[in-house]
Amino acid sequence: MSLMAAFVALAAGQARAQSFCASDGQPRPAQLLERFINANCESCWADPATPKAAAGQLALDWVLPGDKGEDAPLSAVAAREALDRLAALRQGPPAQTLASTRPVQGLKGASLRVAHGLPLSGYLGTSIELKPIPAAAKGRQWTAWLALVETLPAGTEGSPVERNLVRNVLQTPWDGRKPLAKGSPNRFFDARSMSIAQGANPERMRVLGWVEDDKGRVLAAAQSRCTPQK
Repeated sequence: MSLMAAFVALAAGQARAQSFCASDGQPRPAQLLERFINANCESCWADPATPKAAAGQLALDWVLPGDKGEDAPLSAVAAREALDRLAALRQGPPAQTLASTRPVQGLKGASLRVAHGLPLSGYLGTSIELKPIPAAAKGRQWTAWLALVETLPAGTEGSPVERNLVRNVLQTPWDGRKPLAKGSPNRFFDARSMSIAQGANPERMRVLGWVEDDKGRVLAAAQSRCTPQK
């Protein structure tokens, strides 16, 4: 079975009953683990040497477009945003795989929240919020990343690890150089509708978010979890 066919098969599961999913009550990640795979490398998905997320790590999986285009074995799940992410990390595309691990610094007195609603017509309403705006943000421009991921259990197409496959990405600037308008809430916030990639299982989608400063340091991170209603 092809990787694309496996994802389509996963989409046959029953829908979970919840109105929204959020990061509320979830432990705060201590590290951000990003695993990159070149779409040309079919065996990389099942590589037993793939780094496994340790306790306290938030893991994302990016599949980069390969130079074989649509003929690349993993082209069905490749995302061009993966190239933008590598550029932000000042890394070139790997021939096979690349793993990046960075600490989450933490923001005293501020909390990052991510959330999403139910799938509707191929879209998910998503949000990312940091409040209150930390004093450290004043005079600086930070960047918020919100990744819409499909969580695939270990064993999917031979993967040795659970995967949080990036399906869509929101990147937005949060400008602490501008004073808050009178009466405005003391927070950084963004809400968007994000499209669900073809072949993805809407019931396995969730959001992972993080905030970086102007030096590329990860300041805060969070992930949504969906709890079925009883």
